[in-house]
Amino acid sequence: MTTLTEEPRAFRLSMLIYDTRYRSMTIQVFALLGFLALVAWLVNNTVENLAIAGKDFNFSFLSSRAGYDISQVLIEYTNDSTHGRATVVGILNTLLVASLGCLLATVIGVLVGVLRLSKNWLVARLMTVYIEGFRNVPVLLWIIAFFAVLTELTPAPNAFRGDNPTASMFLWDSMAVTNRGTYFPEPLFARSLGNLDLYYFKISNDLLAILAVLFASAWISARIKRHADKVQNATGVRPATFLQRLAVSILPIVALMFILGLYLGKPELRGFNFQGGVHLLNSLIALWLALALYTGAFIAENVRAGIMAISKGQSEAAAALGIRPGRVMKLVILPQALRVIIPPLISQYLNLTKNSSLAIAVGYMDIKGTIGGITMNQTGRELESMLLMMFIYLVISLLISLAMNIYNSSVSLKER
Repeated sequence: MTTLTEEPRAFRLSMLIYDTRYRSMTIQVFALLGFLALVAWLVNNTVENLAIAGKDFNFSFLSSRAGYDISQVLIEYTNDSTHGRATVVGILNTLLVASLGCLLATVIGVLVGVLRLSKNWLVARLMTVYIEGFRNVPVLLWIIAFFAVLTELTPAPNAFRGDNPTASMFLWDSMAVTNRGTYFPEPLFARSLGNLDLYYFKISNDLLAILAVLFASAWISARIKRHADKVQNATGVRPATFLQRLAVSILPIVALMFILGLYLGKPELRGFNFQGGVHLLNSLIALWLALALYTGAFIAENVRAGIMAISKGQSEAAAALGIRPGRVMKLVILPQALRVIIPPLISQYLNLTKNSSLAIAVGYMDIKGTIGGITMNQTGRELESMLLMMFIYLVISLLISLAMNIYNSSVSLKER
């Protein structure tokens, strides 16, 4: 029996077009060359236009004096600080509202998504009204509406003054809600560990100690849980670990607070405003609530879709085992629904982070208000400011996507 083998043909240039083995590579090479040519033209055109306008391309303006104030700051800042430090303050303010917004939106979305599937007609319809009301109105209008409510319907600081004040503080005179913001008690330490100076900003050693204790407690609690799982798998009997894990979670942090001498610094009315405590501007609160409630409506629909994607046989089998409906949702349905919920949830987190740039509408100084607003107008460095702001948003978005994709891979089905 003989076999026929085709002799390889000699390579010819025409094969780059007519031979399917090389055609796709040829198209990709030409597409890449075209893209590089377009980029080169844009860069050259930009350089020529800057030269005509008498400008160059550099970021030296970041080291010059900013000359403007920022009301909500997480690190030390004055109007004598540089534009670079103002940019860092804007980044931290963006991360603050994005973190708070994603956290609250997730809680709202999960609760509303579950309640919308409730058998109670009134509860399900109320959740539907919330979802349709928030996601069909532009988020900018919600931001302005919340800000107007907080500034127009809350009392001025002088309303808390006098023998017969027209306004009063909450929580045993430790919290004040005013048209200038909300004041909370500030945690202070009589035996503080000081600050860690990192040149550009300082980090509280007390905060680092608290985070270390919390991390250690969580790690030990997880070890106890894994040991209990191992014992249960080996013997069929699960040891009681609730009290152990509760003690590990609470006692170390309570002991640390006692050692540091924790006490609360309450806000006090001095002059024309409150002094002391933690001050949250109405612009921050309005932006936080509007973004969280708006995004929470979309997350609720993602949660509802994820739950409905799970076969009813799962809940019926759990009910046949005598598991209560609440625990069925927590232990059976939601863990499986996460595989459907998380991918669109990433997009909602990214949308919330980018929508935080609307903060300029209520005067909250985030990245858009600092490097993309006052700094750009003062220095005249439009191109550098826009590129830097775009790069910062890109990095933040990529980090959020990376973290959520890692979590998504941890809850996805593992093939064996």
